[in-house]
Amino acid sequence: MKHSVEEVVLENGMRGLLIDVPEATVMNFRLNLRAGDYFAPPEQVEAAHLMEHMVLGANERIRSARKFNAEFQKNGAYNNAITSYVSMDYVAECADFEWERILDLLLLSMSKPYFNQEEFEAEFGNVKEELTGYLNNHNRILHDELAQQFDASGRYKTDTDHLETLKNVDIAAVKAHYKKTHHSDNIRFVIAGRIHGRRKRIEQLLSEAEFGRGERFAYPTAAVKGLQKPYYVERQEFKNVLFGLRTFKLRRLSDNEQDALSMVDTMLTDTLHSLILGEAREKGLVYSVWSAFDPGANATSWDFGAQVSKQNIEALFEIIIRQVQRIQKGDIDKDDIEMAKQYRLGAFQMGSQTVGSFVRRYGGRYFFDGTIDDYSAIPERIKSVNKTRMVDAVRTMFEDDTWGIGILSNDQEAYAEELRKKLEVLWH
Repeated sequence: MKHSVEEVVLENGMRGLLIDVPEATVMNFRLNLRAGDYFAPPEQVEAAHLMEHMVLGANERIRSARKFNAEFQKNGAYNNAITSYVSMDYVAECADFEWERILDLLLLSMSKPYFNQEEFEAEFGNVKEELTGYLNNHNRILHDELAQQFDASGRYKTDTDHLETLKNVDIAAVKAHYKKTHHSDNIRFVIAGRIHGRRKRIEQLLSEAEFGRGERFAYPTAAVKGLQKPYYVERQEFKNVLFGLRTFKLRRLSDNEQDALSMVDTMLTDTLHSLILGEAREKGLVYSVWSAFDPGANATSWDFGAQVSKQNIEALFEIIIRQVQRIQKGDIDKDDIEMAKQYRLGAFQMGSQTVGSFVRRYGGRYFFDGTIDDYSAIPERIKSVNKTRMVDAVRTMFEDDTWGIGILSNDQEAYAEELRKKLEVLWH
């Protein structure tokens, strides 16, 4: 879809992107604050999550969460709020004809929440149920606890920690976290839809929202450590082996390096003809294998993961090791690179069909450091990736020797060490 992007800087400290999509029939809004778990007291870390649940509820104008949501959603509009380690995002999407009403309601809920004890107790129960449910998700458990093992700062809290410390959070802690984080200077936004002729009204609504003033908190840096032995999670009911393998580069990869590593991920695991997943499926070893990288402020992680039967895991590891070593040695077929490029070009075009996709793509980088990606340049960036850059990116991810593996299984703790030893060759 054709679109244009403009950055807006408001006098109240807010700033963001307006994405004009002339053909759009919906409007999508995303407002980001650095207000996640990291900014809450460690002993009351769930204050952030509970606050998020309450903000899109009762407010000064509509004193009931249920009535507010009935009003918000009466024409099919959608809203949500998402809390992560660093950020809190408020999201809404609506039909084009009611964009002004929805933006007004979204800003009302964010700027004038009504924190009452009755709804706090209800959301306390809902959050407790949510966290308890997470403890039944084996994949989430493994990667959540593995993230804590890699964190040298001791700040990262698992779902179990969140559940255990939930009792420390009262409505005063929720109000304190709101006061600390929810001010206009801490807000960044991306709004996409038919913007032409509406810019002044959008700016007016954003400017008139009654937030206090403050600061845009700095993005936290990571303190990363490698694991000297496998991290093992025992689950008697789990019959297979679930693993997560992670390696770190102790700096943020450049955009060029990220483009190259994205191409490597596609070549290795994104498709049923990819080098790792394709071969493993062809041999009947595993249903799915994934890989993904995550560039932070001062460190980049690269992960591999799968659920696999005990009898097949060694064969799967041999494929992973062999294919990664091939790239480390510069042994990449030209045809494999070209297939990966064609796949990524097609995926890029298919991912550009909705206003929501524009908001997510632009917002990810803009919320991190204020960079406005040149959307039109992405196809050429994909085409420009070459073998040398891919090899260099992979070698870079292994040169700091900061890595580890997590295993979730049944009576396999001793075997986990054998699996780790097989992987050591990738770092030497």
